Amino acid sequence: MSRGFEIAKGFEDKNINLPVRKTKFAAGYDIEAAEDVVIPSFKKGMAPTLIPTGVKAYMEDDEVLYLYNRSSNPKKKGLILANSVGVVDKDYYGNPDNDGHIMFAFFNIKDEDITIKKGEAIGQGVFAKYLVTNDDIAGGDRTGGFGSTDKKN
Repeated sequence: MSRGFEIAKGFEDKNINLPVRKTKFAAGYDIEAAEDVVIPSFKKGMAPTLIPTGVKAYMEDDEVLYLYNRSSNPKKKGLILANSVGVVDKDYYGNPDNDGHIMFAFFNIKDEDITIKKGEAIGQGVFAKYLVTNDDIAGGDRTGGFGSTDKKN
């Protein structure tokens, strides 16, 4: 199986570019916005704006995909990730809620609204191995998409 990216269901005809590394020593795959999105200037109590990417990721059982902000986003655009680092688990891929569609959750700390254009790089994904404890007993199955690991069946 190894690891990689695919177009998520519902985005097959939207001219989505799969993430790529731009240089041979880059750890991250640049991920683009799937559509134009306006990110409003932050106001206390507002929810983050989700930017669709139109892609999903598959990986080995002991791997994770970390989602990071572009280093230029905070200074140039005032965009910060609401969750600091996104975590895409292996079992998010193909889930029944959204097929594993990856989205970035942004807050805009500038005084004006910011528009992200379709095809604009918004962040990067880094695949990594992870470890579990000797007494790990995780046995549950994912039943949904974005934010579903806290849901009780």
